[in-house]
Amino acid sequence: MTQDEMKKAAGWAALEYVKPGSIVGVGTGSTVNHFIDALATMKEQIKGAVSSSVASTEKLEALGIEVFDCNEVSSLSVYVDGADEINGNNEMIKGGGAALTREKIVAAISEKFICIVDDTKKVDVLGQFPLPVEVIPMARSYIGRELVKLGGDPAYREGVITDNGNVILDVHGLKITDAKELEDKINALPGVVTVGLFAHRGADALIVGTANGAKVYE
Repeated sequence: MTQDEMKKAAGWAALEYVKPGSIVGVGTGSTVNHFIDALATMKEQIKGAVSSSVASTEKLEALGIEVFDCNEVSSLSVYVDGADEINGNNEMIKGGGAALTREKIVAAISEKFICIVDDTKKVDVLGQFPLPVEVIPMARSYIGRELVKLGGDPAYREGVITDNGNVILDVHGLKITDAKELEDKINALPGVVTVGLFAHRGADALIVGTANGAKVYE
């Protein structure tokens, strides 16, 4: 089974968590694109979606699924999104696709967060994947210096502007043993919009696409 087929298996398995009549939180990325394709097969049974990125919104609308503004919705029963890395505590690094802030907002209003990944994304210790931090442009150099003090090696993600008009620093060389503490420390820096650590709001269920199909960990 190819990596894309494993992503597809995970994406389609997440349909089990979608309640008829609900508005569904939808994330961003290649695995989520498979979930959106799956969601389209039951679009008559749902009210619509709240999306975490312009790219996902365009795909949802192209498939005839209504997309609601996050401000129109007080809560979501379920949010389905991928991760760049996920550990045994269901804490994640996200933001490889630069949509981390909107993803964190949608996760915050969702009762259940379903993480869908292929089995290359499961790790014992977070940090092999560079940790994305979305920052206000004028704070970029200051935040970079502070991230070095925290033991990281930040790199400016060239040519990338987020959907919110900000820039991304990718922090290399971290071994993240206390994800909640690091999430708090980086979020407290003035000029940080958010950090791509999803530790305080981790996944409630994990669906892993493997060579033998999708495996669900509640």
